[in-house]
Amino acid sequence: MKIDNHKLDLLLAKRCKNLRDLRTETSPQTLTRIRRGEDVLPATLGRIAKALGVDPVEILKEEA
Repeated sequence: MKIDNHKLDLLLAKRCKNLRDLRTETSPQTLTRIRRGEDVLPATLGRIAKALGVDPVEILKEEA
């Protein structure tokens, strides 16, 4: 599963947060992997979505 960086950035901006604020939900290494467009575990996707108050589908990258 991949997180869409553009969608993630928009949600962070709406909530006046930055990527560092998500460090309580996941490790800095995982945040780097997200920025690189690499896969994350479903649980990680869920934790980040929960921290942002959104459904995981809202930040999931759409695979073509």
